Amino acid sequence: MATRVLIADDSEFMRNLLREILEGEFEVVGEAENGVEAVNMYDEHGPDLVMMDIVMPIRDGIEATTEILDDNPEATVIMCTSVGQEEKMKAAIKAGAEGYITKPFQKPNVLDAIGSAV
Repeated sequence: MATRVLIADDSEFMRNLLREILEGEFEVVGEAENGVEAVNMYDEHGPDLVMMDIVMPIRDGIEATTEILDDNPEATVIMCTSVGQEEKMKAAIKAGAEGYITKPFQKPNVLDAIGSAV
């Protein structure tokens, strides 16, 4: 059975890019535009993995990760970040993220990060 993935990113372009990288090997069960949607979709779909952007409106990726992991300690979250956000990455790892990838996404890096996390 394919690993079920939830994509959370406020950029439609980035969601599309990630979906293209993941399709075929993974099942994308939902796409969220902000941290609130990400938490709701996690509860709804119970994915195996969340690809979570750090910088999002309403609730950012770190807050959403904390909320998901508080309710679902077994959840696996990989953070997606832009170059130069090292402090936020440290906060994300502290919040419980399993790993991270930096934009622009490249297929080998994404698959390596997922392979390490799941």
